[in-house]
Amino acid sequence: MKQWIIDETQQNERIDKVIVSLHGDTSRTHVQKWIQDGHVKVNNQLVKANYKVQEEDTIALEEPEVQSTEIKAENIPLDVVYEDQDVIVVNKPRGMVVHPAPGHYTGTLVHALLYHCNDLSGINGEARPGIVHRIDKDTSGLIVAAKNDHAHEHLSQQLMNKTTIRHYKAIVHGVLSHKKGTIDAPIGRDQKDRQKMAVTDKNSKPAVTHFTLEETFQAYSYVTCELETGRTHQIRVHFHYIEHPLAGDPKYGYKKTLPIEGQALHAETLGFVHPRTGEDCLFTAPLPADMVGLLEDLRKQD
Repeated sequence: MKQWIIDETQQNERIDKVIVSLHGDTSRTHVQKWIQDGHVKVNNQLVKANYKVQEEDTIALEEPEVQSTEIKAENIPLDVVYEDQDVIVVNKPRGMVVHPAPGHYTGTLVHALLYHCNDLSGINGEARPGIVHRIDKDTSGLIVAAKNDHAHEHLSQQLMNKTTIRHYKAIVHGVLSHKKGTIDAPIGRDQKDRQKMAVTDKNSKPAVTHFTLEETFQAYSYVTCELETGRTHQIRVHFHYIEHPLAGDPKYGYKKTLPIEGQALHAETLGFVHPRTGEDCLFTAPLPADMVGLLEDLRKQD
């Protein structure tokens, strides 16, 4: 059982939102299900998800046991960059979905991991075993999965504390005017299109992306991006916001773009502290062939 006592800074916040911020390893939807199923009490009383907490309230969470996954393992080849008893780092190909979701019930990274690994952490439930963070379907590159709950909690805390290293390579429309820059703009659900994210002040969270210009072409720029936060579609939304959307981006980009299936975005570098040894781990993955080809074509055009 986990318990927290509310202080004055959290007063009048919804309990589901408070638990997400305190727990750190779950989604608001997951918390609302816990509340609905009676796993959360305030001062020994059951409450609803819209309950507004008060100073000195005692919240008690009895997390339900994680059910074993019913997703069937699939023999899908994996590009494993590193693996030990606690973590596995994979170079995910463009086009692979990370975990099962509507429209994607087979062929995901989770299905492949279940075949490759003897066990995975259960914190994120039966649909997302081992998954600590995600990258988009059409973004290639490095992702780490946890093989046990201790590793999962440790890695999740590093993400929350912004101590992980995450560098991406991207090809964007237009020629950037600065060698270095920071995009500091909050991201939330797009009010006009719920399938998209947007820079907005409404129901948003802070989002910060640092970028370095690597190379320029006639109508494109090649950049390195460093994530300080990890919001959904963050790099794609931020570069759309500054009017330099990613090449090939079907959701936030231009119709006329470079020939690539999905956005030209690659998670090149991933660094974290190992959850068991405490050692600094740093991994890199080379650009996928399609992005290498795009850069070669752009250089020939100049």
